[in-house]
Parts: sequence; C-alpha cells; structure tokens
Amino acid sequence: MTDRFASLPNRRVIVDRDALAAALSHLPESDGSTLRRHATRLLKDALDAGRAEVARRLLAEPSCGLQAANAQAYLIDEVVGALHRFVTARLHPLHNPTAGERLTVLAVGGYGRGEMAPHSDVDIAFVTPAKRTPHSEQVIESMLYALWDLKLKVGHSSRSVDEMIREACNDVTVRTALLEARHVCGDPDLHAEAMRRFKAEVQAGTERTFIGQKLAERDERHRRMGDTRYVVEPNIKEGKGALRDLHALFWIGKYIHDVDRAAQLVDVGLFTTEEYRQFHRADNFFWAVRCHLHALTGRAEDRLTFDVQREIAERMRFRDRPGRSKVERFMQYYFLQAKTVGTLTGVFLAHLDERFAARGRRWFALPSFKRRPGKLHGFVLDRGRLALPNDGFFREDPVRLVEIFQLADKHGLEVHPLAMRAAARDAKLADEVRDDPRANALFLDVLTSPRDPELVLRWMNESGVFGRFVPDFGRVVAQMQFDMYHHYTVDEHTIRALGLLARVEKGGLRDDHPMATAIFPQIVSRRALYVAVLCHDIAKGRGGDHSVLGAEVAERLGPRLGLTDAETETVAWLVRHHLLMSATAFKRDLSDFKTILDFAGVVQSPERLRLLLVLTVVDIRAVGPGVWNSWKRQLLSELYEAAEEVLRLGHKQRGRAERIAAKQATLRGALGWSDDAFAAHVRRFPEAYWIAEPDAVLLHNARFMAEAAGRELAIDAQVYPDRGATLVTIQAADHPGLFYRIAGAIHLAGGNIIDARIHTTRDGCALDNFLVQDPLGRPFDEAGQLARLKTAIEDALANRGRLADRLEAKPAARTRADAFPIAPNVLIDNHASNRFTVVEVNARDRPALLNQLAHALFQSRVTIHSAHVATYGERAVDVFYVTDLTGDRITQPQRLRALERRLLDAAAGERMEVAA
Repeated sequence: MTDRFASLPNRRVIVDRDALAAALSHLPESDGSTLRRHATRLLKDALDAGRAEVARRLLAEPSCGLQAANAQAYLIDEVVGALHRFVTARLHPLHNPTAGERLTVLAVGGYGRGEMAPHSDVDIAFVTPAKRTPHSEQVIESMLYALWDLKLKVGHSSRSVDEMIREACNDVTVRTALLEARHVCGDPDLHAEAMRRFKAEVQAGTERTFIGQKLAERDERHRRMGDTRYVVEPNIKEGKGALRDLHALFWIGKYIHDVDRAAQLVDVGLFTTEEYRQFHRADNFFWAVRCHLHALTGRAEDRLTFDVQREIAERMRFRDRPGRSKVERFMQYYFLQAKTVGTLTGVFLAHLDERFAARGRRWFALPSFKRRPGKLHGFVLDRGRLALPNDGFFREDPVRLVEIFQLADKHGLEVHPLAMRAAARDAKLADEVRDDPRANALFLDVLTSPRDPELVLRWMNESGVFGRFVPDFGRVVAQMQFDMYHHYTVDEHTIRALGLLARVEKGGLRDDHPMATAIFPQIVSRRALYVAVLCHDIAKGRGGDHSVLGAEVAERLGPRLGLTDAETETVAWLVRHHLLMSATAFKRDLSDFKTILDFAGVVQSPERLRLLLVLTVVDIRAVGPGVWNSWKRQLLSELYEAAEEVLRLGHKQRGRAERIAAKQATLRGALGWSDDAFAAHVRRFPEAYWIAEPDAVLLHNARFMAEAAGRELAIDAQVYPDRGATLVTIQAADHPGLFYRIAGAIHLAGGNIIDARIHTTRDGCALDNFLVQDPLGRPFDEAGQLARLKTAIEDALANRGRLADRLEAKPAARTRADAFPIAPNVLIDNHASNRFTVVEVNARDRPALLNQLAHALFQSRVTIHSAHVATYGERAVDVFYVTDLTGDRITQPQRLRALERRLLDAAAGERMEVAA
C-alpha cells in the first residue's frame, strides 16, 4: 500500500482494514468454493458500507471531488488487498514460494492515480516474474471470480514483466495505463523491478514519440466529441476541456519528468503556481461533477445530460439568481473550467515546444507559417507566432491587448501560447482602454475582418480579453441556455454566427444559403451587420426580454466602437427585431397578405430587410448542427420576396383578383386541359385556396384530383424538394374532426407535420395538404414509411381500431424534454389577419400534441384553415388559422375564454385524453 491516501481523513470510517482482516481470518474452514462465497459476502458488506460513507461525504462536502475520488480508490484498494491476503493465506496458501511464483497486483490507469468515481472500472494488472505458474493462475482466477461476484467491473491483464514491457512498447494505451501503475498488494520488490524496467526500456528516449501520440489521440477524441468545449450536454470525461484533457497534461509531464503528483509540474517549470491552482480547481470540480453524476444515474455515465444537470446543480448547492437559474449558473461554471483547461493546455504545450523544437521547427502546436520578419509593431515573431519582447509589454501599453489579435488576423499569424498566457494574466488592463479610440478601431477591424474573424475572436475570448474589453459580452461567456434547442453556450453561439457571416459574405455557403449569399453584395451597412450579430444575444440571462435589453447595449456600444449614429440606430433595430423574421416565417401564414404587410410595416426599408435576412440565417445556423434545413430556407425566402415587393413598390402589391388570375393562368398553361374541364376545376375552390398554395402545389393538386375522381378517399405522397419535406395530399368527404384524425395517423406512421393547409371545395370535398418530415428533419420518403402512412390514414378515417389506444401505446420520442418545465401558453390574436383568428399554442413537445390540440379545436366547434408547426428543442409552437363554422373570426369574449381553456388543457395533457 502506498501513501497515496495519507491525506484522506478518517480512512477507518470508510473501511476498517483490521476489522475486515479479522473477520476474514475467523471464517471457519470449509471447501474452497464455500469459503470464497463467505469471504465475498464479508467483502461485499465492507464495500457497500464504504460506498455509503463515500456517498455521505460527497453530499456533506459536494465540491470536494478529488477527495471523493480518492476515497473511492482507497476503498477499492482495501477490498482488493484484503481479498489478496485471504486468497493467498486461506484458499491457495504457499509456504515455501520460489522466486518464480511471486505475484504483484498493480492498480493502473485512473485507479492507479488514486481517482475513481463510484462506478468506474477497476483496472488492475497481475504481474509475474516470468511465465505464470499454476499457483499464480489459481490466485489470479480466484481473485477475479471474487471481484466479479462483488459486481465490480474489472479491467484486468495478466502478464510477465517481459510481456508487460513488450506490450507497453507496442501500444500507447498500455504504456499510458502503466505510467500510473501503483502497487496495491503482492510482492513489492517485483513491482519495483517492473517499474524500473518500464522507465529504462519503455520511457527513456521516447518522450517525443509519446507526446506526439497523446496529442494525436487527444485531437481525434476532440473530433469525435464535436471539437468544441461549449456543447450544452458535455462529456465530463472525454469532452474537450474536460477530465481527459487534464489527464493528458499530467501524463505528458510525468512521462518527461517522472513526477508523481500534478503539483510537481510547477517544480519542473511546466506550470506557474497560479496555473497549478487553476489546474487543481478544474480537476477538483470535474471530479465532483463526475462523482455526483455516477451517484445519480447509478452507472458509469459521463455525459452531463439535461435531465441530470438540474439535480447536480442542486446537490452542489448552486442557487438561483435574478435572471439566472441554478442550473445555468452551475453549467456556466463548468464551461469556465473547461475554458481554463484550454488555456492551460496552450501554455503547457508552449513549454514543450520550446524544449523539443529544433532548428526553427515546432513539434506540438499548430502548423508552421512561412518565415516572417523578426518584429511587427514592437511584437516579436517567434517561428511565425506573435510573441512578446518582454513580460511587461502589455502593461506598458494596454492597447496592445487588442492589437496583438488584430495583427494576428491581418497577417495570418498564430499568437504564441506564452503571449496568450500574458494576455490572460493582464486581461484586466483592458478595462483601462475600453474608451480608447485606437483600441476600439482595432477591435472593430477584428470583428469585421474579411478574413477569418471567428478564429481570432475565439482566441480573444479564450484569453479573457474579449469579455474584459466588451463587458456585456463577458457576462455571457460560458453561459448556457437550458433548453434542447441551443447546442452551444451564448458566447460560442455568437462567435460561430460571426464566422458564418464571414463565410456567407465570401460566398462559401452558397449552396446552403443562396439568397443570403446573393443579396450580400447589395448590403451597404456591412459594419452594422457584424456588430448586430455580436450584440443579438448579448443580453441573455438578465431577467428580461434579451432583444430589448440587447438593443440598449447596442446603443451604448455602437458609438464606442466608432459607428455613426445611423449605423448605431440600425444595429439597435436589428438586435431589437432579430427574432421577427423567423417568428413570422415559421409561425404565420405567408399566404395571408396582412402577415406580409404587418412584417413590412416593421421593417420599413429594403436595406433593413436584407440585413435582417442575413442575421436570421446565421443566427439559426449557429444554433447547432441539424437546426437549419431547406424548409426554413424556403419559408424565409418566401417571406423575403413577398416583403421586398411591398417595400420596393411602396404600396400594396398586385390586387387579390390579379394574383389569383395570374396563378390560374399559370396552372392552365401547365395542365393543358380543355376550357370546360379547367373552368369546372376553378369553380370548385374559393379564393383563399388560390392565394394559399404555391404554383407547384396547385399543379399537383389538380392532377391528383383528376386521377382521384369518383373515389371517396384518395391519398398521395411525394417529395417536395423546395421544402425538404414530403407533400402528403388527402382528398376525402369533408366532416368534422378530419384534421385531428389525420394528424394522429401521421404521428403513428412516424412522421412529423411541419405545415398544413386545409381546404374545403364548394361541393363538400376536403382537400388537405400536409408537409411531413421524419424525426431527423428529412423528407418522409422511404417506401415502407409511405406505405405505413397511407395505411394509418385510411384506418384512422375509417375508424378501424382505436386511434387513441394506438397513440397512447406509441413510445415517447423525446423523454429528455421532461427535464424542462414549460408552462403551456395560448395566445389568441384577432388583429394578425383580416379573415382569420390566429391561435398560437406554446407547450412542451410530446407525441400526439398536434392531434390533441386539433381535437380541442374540433370540440370548440371551429374550422381550421391552416396549421403551422415549429419545434425549438423541447418547445413546440403550433399556430392555427381558424374561423367559426360560418367562416367568420371568433370575437365573442366568452367563446374565446372557453377556447383558450380547452387548448391549455390539451397542451398540458392533464385532463385531455389522446383524441380518438
């Protein structure tokens, strides 16, 4: 046993070694199987009691992560040691062992380091001098069976010293595990011999190779985990900036300098005392989170998912603050620690770089740049990286804190990690130059750079200079948004949006964003757009409307950065209305001309329209992977084109009759029907149908209805490329409840409705168009899917089987949404449309929600004319355009209250059964 746990308080309370040994020694003699079973029971009792004590200590001191991890490893040490003594003394005694029958048991990996979470693997190595003897095999086998009986997950190896050395030379994973090998029990001299040979035959002279392998391994792990430390459900062990990154630093330091503890990295010059304190603080916090995570889930879980974040924040005693919940404060602290790990890694690698680089080469940092002049504005160029001529360079002129990043961007240079360390240390000096015109001009150059502002702004953020220079931005650094829609922290989302803006401007995203790319050259207020993207979420977490509060920030920040009064006004307007375009496009009926007029009335100018479109696109795209899709692109494009026509003409666009006539003429030319046949088709539909549907759908509907003539029910499904969805068209005899039954059937078939248009012909036929996607936002177009869809709709409309029972039996698709408290909300608006009452329902997304809401509308005796379905992570926003049964808007207060109450019940899912 080592002194690894000497600082652990009250170890005997965790496990009493003497009492456990006495209990094992007093077990009555019996056959080997029975004896091992009795011993296992004693060990299990000791293990359970020890785990309970470790769990109690963690709850009593919830932030003492390293102590909890040490206590868990100490408990396993005592159990394994007691088991080994029992096996060698009682089960397989050997009174005169030879040198070849020696055996040592080593803890390796994290267990060897003395750090384990409650459900971590027990990684042990059985080492023998040479080939295993029958006695060694008996001992190893008995110990493993007992450990398995204890329900421990054991990672084990059994090798001779020669085999151990050979495997370590060939496999970097084995080498890393053995690097932290620690003697637990067995022959101590054999352990000493094995470690001596490991250092002499494996470590010596291979430092450069080991470092390269560990850094390559780290890069691959980061790539696997999304290559950002700011995902809102991070992996506490493997994620970027998490525990494994800290371990990698320690492994490298230990491999080179043979240190035993991280604190010794200060002695060998790889960290300063303050940097070690930061290392220790992050290590301690991450271990606390990991131990709580294992305790809560009851398994070796390392992903910090939404459903456990709230509970861990509670356990670790975080408290709510105005505008910030305890879980958001907890996660912000997590991301700040992850950010610290990134900074420490850069400094650490810089020291290695200085030590191992030769003849102007760099081995472990970013790729080399071409040779540059030796100096640039007073900064020194160290092998293509901006460095400082002396340690007080920033203190001499704090403007240099911004200038170093501006020069890096302008000349395509990397900032030397030691300069980053100095910038982080001196970041507070940025307070002194916030109002300095030179500093603000340099910052604006970086922000609006035509090159790669995202990279340099991220460096600036990592150093802490960004948040100091723009304090409002500093308030959202590492701030998460506790929902399933946003994938990144606010600062990471903002920096990604700025990077996307630069790529759109350069034409790099033409395929994904053709309209935004096409209109960008027409934008006059380029600087205002970049500043607006910076400010659009800058006021999140302040307890009010972040759009309004952000506009106030923009009004203060614009003049400071050197924007004109007109530019500042534009920035403030864009921030105030940055959600307007997406809310209109995704939640309102774009065929209702009042929607377009209302939107254009707020926008007021073509330039603002262009700016708002581009801002909306990069904002949505920067939310996370998979959030942007062709359906959103199409809706935004339709809104932009319709609003542009209004704004350019300066008055109402072509009249309703002219628009209908133009659509009918286009359809007639495409169909090639006789005059009588086409006239009969036109007479079947009211004017609203011709306004609501685009030309492609009008053509499809006409051909579909002609083919379905004489049939009571006809169903068609085809991919609609412009919307990235499948257009499902149903023709049936109109009757009450048709919509909610179809909605339930589409859900049963595995489809998600993203838009719906409900039409009734003058001869009593219902023609309904649904846009349907699969759960991943792709067209619902596989043959099996479409067959299930048609069958489900036919069965629902024919009342074959109980739709309600089948909906209730369908498993929930999004159980994680239950982690978010979302109070249902119903908004009824009689001003958004001249012809319809617009009903908006906000609720937690769940299976069959649309079916239940539609059923509530059916019970309220209203007619649904169109439905618009949007999902933002766990939140669903469903908007219905409705009238009463006579086709008028619903205006009676008593009826509106009843409608609201019924929809609230359906949205809450409390007193509303799934609609049959």
